[in-house]
Amino acid sequence: MNLLSIPSSFNLFGLNIHIYGVTSALAYFMGVLITCLIAKKRGFKFDDILTLACYVIPLAIIGARVYYVLFRLDLYKNFVDVLKIWEGGLAFYGGMIGGAIGVGIYCLIHKKNFLALIDLIAVAMILSQSLGRWGNFFNQEAYGTKVSDPKWQWFPFAVYIENFGEWHLATFFYESLWNLATFAVLITLLYKVKFKANGMVAAYYLVWYGTGRFFIEGLRTDSLYWGSVRVSQLLSGIFVAIGLAYIITCAIVNRKKQPLTYTIQESPPKEKKQKKQKKEEHQENKNDE
Repeated sequence: MNLLSIPSSFNLFGLNIHIYGVTSALAYFMGVLITCLIAKKRGFKFDDILTLACYVIPLAIIGARVYYVLFRLDLYKNFVDVLKIWEGGLAFYGGMIGGAIGVGIYCLIHKKNFLALIDLIAVAMILSQSLGRWGNFFNQEAYGTKVSDPKWQWFPFAVYIENFGEWHLATFFYESLWNLATFAVLITLLYKVKFKANGMVAAYYLVWYGTGRFFIEGLRTDSLYWGSVRVSQLLSGIFVAIGLAYIITCAIVNRKKQPLTYTIQESPPKEKKQKKQKKEEHQENKNDE
């Protein structure tokens, strides 16, 4: 048996607990906790975030499941199977869209700033994604192409897939690592850079995460397709474009709001006095002539 062969579930007091579900729950909890800790950076309170979570988490889960099911209808024969989310089958971009709808509803009802809020969520979410990707490891999914060369058959470069008895690229790990690096960038931007517009951290999230996901998705063998197009690659490209457009637009607008100003530096009093004396002497000499 391979040392990296880890069961996808465990038994607790007679209940079969799926590790994928536990990992997902921990990721959501971490997201809420991180958002609470950094809430003050955009003027929000602890209670605001807890209320927000009541809107976002249910819609994110629903969105993630609906998105996945729509692109894999062949796997689901009845509605009961659709409800079994603990067995896997949650698509991140669906959760992202559902969560964004939840944030929008919350902001409309409670009169909050949407862009300021998603700056916080972006930072917390990318770290949660890094943890959540490990659920794919336990579920033996989100892996890449087959690795045939024995010298590359080691974790974390590759992961052993028991169903096939083969080694495949550990793309879930690549994305987890990329998300961790993205978190470092975003938390630095949030605390060290004073942006003149809300939503900038979220825009950088779209660019950084979207870029990494675009290339990593190209290595996977279990992508969701729309015709011959990998849906996640398509959305990644769109989100990168949206993020870049927002960053560039804000830069142009801020530049137009700051007209060029010229400051005339006055001479010190001593220099003024000397200039006045020279002017008077010059006038006297002229009069003598």
